[in-house]
Order: sequence, then C-alpha cells, then structure tokens
Amino acid sequence: MSRTSPIPVVTNHPRLAIIQRLRKLTHLMDNAIAIPGTKFRIGLDPILGLLPGAGDFIGTALSAYIVLEAVRLGLPKETLGKMVSNILLESVVGTVPVVGDWFDFAWKANVKNLELIETHLGVTNTSKPANRWLMFLLVVGFLIIGIGLVTLSVLVFKLLLNAVTS
Repeated sequence: MSRTSPIPVVTNHPRLAIIQRLRKLTHLMDNAIAIPGTKFRIGLDPILGLLPGAGDFIGTALSAYIVLEAVRLGLPKETLGKMVSNILLESVVGTVPVVGDWFDFAWKANVKNLELIETHLGVTNTSKPANRWLMFLLVVGFLIIGIGLVTLSVLVFKLLLNAVTS
C-alpha cells in the first residue's frame, strides 16, 4: 500500500518548487481523501474515473504532466519509461467499468512516479536541459492514448447499453 500522508519535504534542493508542485498534485490525485474508519486514502483519480471517457482522459492528462516535469528535470529515459508504463497500466485498466475504478484506487501511478522522480533526484545532482523532442513525443503520445481511451470507453459503454437494452 502506498503512503497515507503527504510525501515528506526535500530541503535545500535547487528544484524544490517543481517537486513541491508535483507533491501537491500527486497528493490531490491519489491520497487527498481519507476513508473514515480505515487507513486507506483516495484522490481525485478514481473519482474522475467514474465519468465515462472524459474522467480517464483528465486523469491521464494530469498524470502526463508529472512525466513532462520529469523530462524537464532531466530524468533518464529508462525512468521516464517506467513512469509512462505506470500511467498506461492505470489508464488502460481504468477504462474497464468497476474493475478499473478499484484499480485506480489501489495502483496510485502518480505516487509511484513521484517516488521515481525523488529517488532519481536524491541520487544525482546533474542538471540537464529538457529534451524538447522527447517532450513533444510524450505529449503527442498521451494525446493519442487519451483519444484511444475515450473511444474505448464509448465503445464499452455502447456494448453495455446494448446488452442491457437487448
């Protein structure tokens, strides 16, 4: 299970403002709301997932922002690949009604991705400029994935509607 409280503060880091902004977004998306009587927390991501099509697209777009910031912070392509894989898994499984919402609740791709960023920044102090082509390809890729998720959600919704009304 992931952490139950906001991620601890990194001090004296030259990119602290970016890290703090990503922490706030991650907390909002994955852990902002405590479930009374349990140690579990949820964020807006599984709640957005309840909106057919658009909710998964919005959640994926916000998760993609974290990856784009990681590119700007100079993370290596291997780490960025892990981050994209976390988002893809959550996004694809998230399109499945009910099961996807439970998966969003448990997987917490944003927390995993923030941990990858912080682990990298704690180990290296190199500062690379953002790879603009990589950022462009990521944006285009996430747009294509988002359109695919909306299309898949509409198709699943139509199939369910046909199954119920037939």
